[in-house]
Amino acid sequence: MQPNTHSSMPDDIEASSDNLQATPAHPNGKEMDIKSTLGVEVFLERPDHDFHYKTLSWQFVSLLMIAEIVSNGMLSLPSALAVVGIVPGVILVCFSIAAYAHSLSPLKDNFKLNHPEVHNMGDAGYVIGGPVAREILSLGTIIFGYAGSELLSGQQALSTLSNNGLCSIYLLLIFSVATLMVALPRTLGRLSWLGLVSVALITISGILAMVAAGLNPISGRSIEATVSTNFYHAFLAITNPVFSYAGHFMFFTLISEMKRPQDAMKAAWCLQGFSTAFYTLLSVILYAYIGENVSSPVFLSLPESWAKITFAVGLGNFLIAGGLYSHTAAKLIFIRFFRHSKHVYTHTLKGWLVWTILCFASVSIAFVMAISVPIFSYLIGIAAALFASWYTYGLAGFFWIHDYSVLVDGKNKLIRRPFGLVAALLTILAGAFMCISGTYVSIKARAMYFST
Repeated sequence: MQPNTHSSMPDDIEASSDNLQATPAHPNGKEMDIKSTLGVEVFLERPDHDFHYKTLSWQFVSLLMIAEIVSNGMLSLPSALAVVGIVPGVILVCFSIAAYAHSLSPLKDNFKLNHPEVHNMGDAGYVIGGPVAREILSLGTIIFGYAGSELLSGQQALSTLSNNGLCSIYLLLIFSVATLMVALPRTLGRLSWLGLVSVALITISGILAMVAAGLNPISGRSIEATVSTNFYHAFLAITNPVFSYAGHFMFFTLISEMKRPQDAMKAAWCLQGFSTAFYTLLSVILYAYIGENVSSPVFLSLPESWAKITFAVGLGNFLIAGGLYSHTAAKLIFIRFFRHSKHVYTHTLKGWLVWTILCFASVSIAFVMAISVPIFSYLIGIAAALFASWYTYGLAGFFWIHDYSVLVDGKNKLIRRPFGLVAALLTILAGAFMCISGTYVSIKARAMYFST
């Protein structure tokens, strides 16, 4: 059992009723950094605040997590089965990566409860590794948010719906503007009902894709139980399932806005149960009816009319998920600037100006990345290798070692917990292996694409 040392809020950093920022620790009105708020909740709640952050129930957290990861996974997973075969593909999706990712969720959940000041992976990095780890993990979170921003999915959907009648860059620009509008609300509570809409849309879109594949099977298709392949092609395919369970990079951000952070594991159970069942059913059916030539994104493998229908229904999910990614990247920097200041809790010109600029910058950089890396599978492969390998898998080992060495046993007594220590070290090694191998094959794949 992970220790829970959730502490009460120190008196010297409670919000003042006059200026709603930290006093008397910062009487000049300067914002507070994580270093001066250790053990303190990221967001304080007062009746006179304009913005109330801690409003999410675990049900809405589960919907937001499903909304932001399932679309990317759904679009890319069937192609993984075409590379490794249906048996290893299903085992990989259902029982290996899914079970492993979920087994690590309690470590992240307990780490957040033990360190309520943690708002994102960058803050977690500061707790376990100091300022350098904070900067690396913060940068990775931001880049990961840009890479998974769904702008490329939205552009592909609009291109399909318009019969490529408009320049793809213009379509991407249109989708980017809409994504910015979704990202702008200051609290995730304002986006919670959109999570329900998003999950409904992507579920209907997936069902329609399965119906379309069943009604229009590809004649002469090849379906293999197992496929003989090399390490390069197999691991490139594995990066798609890794990305498909990579919603954990938002885990701390979402928990920070929960009414009851103690209920976070309920949301994790919902996410893992829905995503595993949905991914497995969709991947098997689409691969069975389309065969070895299944595309990524998978909707492009359907007949033109069905591709338009599925993309049209899924477009709303791409938009909402893209807004969530951009919102998360912007909020990391915003809280870094203004933690526990009046700009977080009240309507101020400076607060709104900085927030709008950050959201605009998040969407703009994602726009540039989508143009620069125009191959869907390679984009998510690189992002999964560099960041999802650590945020979803490897870092959990560091969290366990830190909390048991600092909060419970002491560094010299970790050896007394051999099974936990070995499991934590293996988790770190697994994350490192996914990162190094996945980055290699993703970069090689992109280089081969441009050389032909």
